[in-house]
Amino acid sequence: MRGKLIQRGASALDDYELLETLLFAFIPRRDVKPIAKALLRRFGSLSGILAAKAKDLQELDGIGEAVAAYLLATQEIGTRATRETIETRSIISSWTTLLAYVRRQLQHETREQFRVLFLDRKNQLIADEMMGQGTVDHAPVYPREIARRALELSCSAIILVHNHPSGDPTPSQADIDITREIIDALTPLDIKVHDHLIAAKQGVSSFKSSGLI
Repeated sequence: MRGKLIQRGASALDDYELLETLLFAFIPRRDVKPIAKALLRRFGSLSGILAAKAKDLQELDGIGEAVAAYLLATQEIGTRATRETIETRSIISSWTTLLAYVRRQLQHETREQFRVLFLDRKNQLIADEMMGQGTVDHAPVYPREIARRALELSCSAIILVHNHPSGDPTPSQADIDITREIIDALTPLDIKVHDHLIAAKQGVSSFKSSGLI
């Protein structure tokens, strides 16, 4: 498997084979294919595995604390690598990377989070901050708090981001209403809302692409 990866590239491997290659480094002298396939059955996808909590990973036979820690580290390496890209380039010109970052961060969260990406005049990331966390279908958001934080960071624009644990990224009427309230709060401050992204297992929706902004 390792030779196949090196000779043909990682894209030549199926999901379970990639996972098998990774697990073999963590669990030597054991057939790890059954563990790889059990992980995929339990969590549904590679992203689901890497987003899983340590305690949930350890419920599977063959996954101890060390392997769970390595899988969590693998997820964090990917997240940080993606974040480095959007920190050093204009987010507008790195849109595909931004969508991947947002989806990686939020698609498997079981509670709603409302985050704000604060941008400078070059549309580079100043900060990515959680502004609300709640239940499976609601996260409290306060437009005045977002405006206050935007002024503190001297940002020129923001991108709103939240998740739908239901799996469907379609905006609700409440999502549309709070977006309008935030735009109304920031417009007098000359701070633009570039977009509102909703991440879910089924994908990422964009208010701007949908004509909602």
